[in-house]
This record gives sequence, structure tokens and C-alpha cells, in this order.
Amino acid sequence: MPEILLGITGGIAAYKSATIVSRLVQCGLGVTVVMTRSATKLVAPKTFEALSGRPVQDSLFGAKMSHAHIELARSADMFCIAPATANIIAKAAHGIADDLVSTLILSFDKTILFAPAMNTVMWNKPSVQRNVKQLLDDGMQFIGPETGHLSCGESGAGRMAEPEVIVEKIFAGVLTEGQ
Repeated sequence: MPEILLGITGGIAAYKSATIVSRLVQCGLGVTVVMTRSATKLVAPKTFEALSGRPVQDSLFGAKMSHAHIELARSADMFCIAPATANIIAKAAHGIADDLVSTLILSFDKTILFAPAMNTVMWNKPSVQRNVKQLLDDGMQFIGPETGHLSCGESGAGRMAEPEVIVEKIFAGVLTEGQ
């Protein structure tokens, strides 16, 4: 069974990640959720534990795994970060590893897929665009963002791709790598 790591960061679109987990599990994929501390303030880890049937990983130094970043990286076929905030994109582009999600990005040597979610002004900032370009140059993949209604009440680019679209991209990527 293909194994997926789903990194969830502190964007309001984190609630959509529950649908991603549910759909992936329904498709027969194993899913382990890794959350930043900010993400746990938006959606309770128990939600993802119930949907995945697995404990949520949220700490580099917790008792759940002695070398979580290595063990998780070796066990998965793909790592998707959804939502991917400007913060995690910047950390990844600059090699900063100060939590489990950002450390996993550095230790993961297979496909990494970012699903950005942020305000349009943030998405259009030159620094964010430079970071995205750097990650693309480094071989990372992106899906979205889409244009539409944002949680701040504005409309524009920055909306996280819909869960079904992300699931299709993950499924297609896992099948391609498995061949």
C-alpha cells in the first residue's frame, strides 16, 4: 500500500486537509499526518487521527518516535504539504528545519508536493515568488493556488487547491513513481 505523509501547517485552509486524509484513506493509501503547532490550533489532531487511523506526529522530540524525521521520511512514498503557508515555503526554500514538518522536507528524498494557501498580497510578494521558484528549481512540485474567495473576505489568487484536485495529483504521483 502506498504511504503518504501529509504536512499540515497553520493556514485556515487546514480544515480542508481533513477531506484530503479521508479521500486518500478511502482510495487505499496509508496516510500519516504531521502538523505544525500552529495547525493544531486550527484543527484538532484527533480529527486526523480518526480519519487516518494513525497518531498525528507533531514534535521532533516527542515520545512517539525517537527519530521521527528519519523514520517518517523513509516510510513514505510522497510528502504533501497542504496547506503550505508562506512560512513553510520560506523555510523549505532556505533549508530551515525548526519543527517536524520543515525537518521532514529536508530529510525526504522523494516527491514533495506543496499546496499553497495564503492571501493574494502574500502570494504575490516577490519574496514568496522567489521562494516558490527556488523550490521548483530544487525539484519540488506545486499544485495551485487557485483564484477565488479567500477566508479574509477578499477574492484572488491564494486559495488552496480543492481537496479532490490534490488527492488526484497525489494518487497520480504515487502511481507514476511506483511504475
